[in-house]
Amino acid sequence: MASLSFEKRKRQSGETTYRAIIRVKKNKKIIHQESKSFSEDKLAKAWGRRRRHEIETELASGQPSRRVCSIGEMLDRYIADDRLWGSVKRSRRYVVNLLRDSTLSKVQTNELNTQDLIDYCRLRNGAGASPSTVRIDISVLRSTMRIMSSAHSVAVDLGVFDNATPILFDLGLVSKSQRRSRRPSENEVEKIKAELVKRQNKRQAKIPLTDIFEFSILSCMRIGEVCKLRWDDLDESNRAVLVRNRKDPRKKEGNHMWCPLLGGAFELVVKQPRKGELIFPYQSRSVTAAFQRVRKKLGIEDLRYHDLRREGASRLFERGYSIDEVARVTGHRNINMLWQVYTELYPGKMRDLFKQEE
Repeated sequence: MASLSFEKRKRQSGETTYRAIIRVKKNKKIIHQESKSFSEDKLAKAWGRRRRHEIETELASGQPSRRVCSIGEMLDRYIADDRLWGSVKRSRRYVVNLLRDSTLSKVQTNELNTQDLIDYCRLRNGAGASPSTVRIDISVLRSTMRIMSSAHSVAVDLGVFDNATPILFDLGLVSKSQRRSRRPSENEVEKIKAELVKRQNKRQAKIPLTDIFEFSILSCMRIGEVCKLRWDDLDESNRAVLVRNRKDPRKKEGNHMWCPLLGGAFELVVKQPRKGELIFPYQSRSVTAAFQRVRKKLGIEDLRYHDLRREGASRLFERGYSIDEVARVTGHRNINMLWQVYTELYPGKMRDLFKQEE
């Protein structure tokens, strides 16, 4: 039988949460544990009762019991499962392989504890990884264990992450990513464009680097989105394009969004030769690699290709567009990031508005 318990917790922000915890024991040893937090007590109880019923039904039906294995073995199964591993992006693959080669790989999936995570984080910090990077490692480990619990019936204790995460933050071993505010200067933009022209004029060059560079700024799109735009998704009459599967932390697929092509972005699109399905049929990694080489050659420091997206948003604000209008271009569902860009451009704007009301 599965046991169900509830915890009332208060976060550092002052928000109260309610956590439902489900445990399955065999021979007095926990073989499966999972938990989920909610903003309301009744939601936690409803989820907990439903999930406990599902687990007990699974046990009664004679389905395979939860398997206990090492984290290394679990990651090996994850990598070997083409259905799961086939859709994993390059950055996540890197982290999974990193975890596979770490000290955590020898820990049993149902015996992972806070000290194990602390030790791992300290080793990663000691090797030069920033706290924000190590936080991604822990997040990938948690999500992978959750996936393998469902897909391969691996016995896991996800509750350890709820208990360990506040401690990891308090110790400074993990942290949230620092928000960037880097914008290229006009001089830097002109130097980069001039150098990109030299690169694309070489005989063996095939990528219109300057067009993509300018389009990335004007459209505020991620380079991965730029290189997946389709001719079929271009609305020439309205000067807009459908961006498929825009990045959204709450939803991985189906985030299609029509985006206006402003300030010359449309002209950059229609000048491209129609040789296939894609408007810019090039590898995003090749574009960013060329950008990085140019940046390094010019001695421009601390500038990433993704900063062009922020540069584009800043230009729209400077032309008088509102935050909601800019969000239609950038695709931000949560406009907190745009508020940061706006207030950095116009730090005294709110004060001036307040004075006007006096």
